[in-house]
Amino acid sequence: MNGYMKANYHTHTTRCKHAEGTERDYIEAAISMGMDILGFSDHIPCPFTDGYVSNIRMDMEQADEYVRIIRSLAHEYEGKIRLFAGFEAEYTPEYFDAQMEMMRRVKGDYLIMGQHFLGCEPGGTYTGAPTKNDTFLKEYVDTVIAGMETGAFLYLAHPDLINYEGEETVYEKEMTRLCEALYDLRIPLEINLQGLMQHRHYPAERFWKLAGRTGNRVVLGVDAHHPAQICEQGVYDRAMRMVEKYGLKVEEHLDI
Repeated sequence: MNGYMKANYHTHTTRCKHAEGTERDYIEAAISMGMDILGFSDHIPCPFTDGYVSNIRMDMEQADEYVRIIRSLAHEYEGKIRLFAGFEAEYTPEYFDAQMEMMRRVKGDYLIMGQHFLGCEPGGTYTGAPTKNDTFLKEYVDTVIAGMETGAFLYLAHPDLINYEGEETVYEKEMTRLCEALYDLRIPLEINLQGLMQHRHYPAERFWKLAGRTGNRVVLGVDAHHPAQICEQGVYDRAMRMVEKYGLKVEEHLDI
């Protein structure tokens, strides 16, 4: 199929407890749309020590099975599509070393950053909640940059998840700082198709205007939580209109 994305690195599985469908369902959907790469990046587990069980991510003991199944399917679908096993992760210093050790143990392919919280889960503040707090916005930008400087992450998912409703000049200053830092690090920013699909507050035009001005590298990410989301041609077309509007350059394939 012409006129559609060739690679998606942002795909979830049922292990995160809020997605549907089997890995095979996502793979078949990607093949039907002419993709040549599908990366799974389910929410990374956290080594909670107080008995807390997250309802938005897999448990630590599921990571081996997750990677093993994707490796098996990669062998089965060889020649039809390339498959990768990654994780979507917040940069949380308290958990970071243990998560990197887990990545090495299971031989995961890549990490993308999706900074859903500031602070630890549970108890952390959700970054997508509306706020007029300038300090919170600055902390989000500081955390993202610090995480990216570790060199652990392939790209930044939904960079405009932060839902700041305060002074526009403050937003422009801080998000320009984020864009410039990631430009210098040569780390791409993701236009999130699920957000577009579900009419969320992101992708935010005001952010992508800044990214276009800065010249950031850009990728498209479905952020698929259901196999049918892989096949949303109309949403892709809307994203590409945004790309054209702000002079963005999309990178189809990333080095893993």
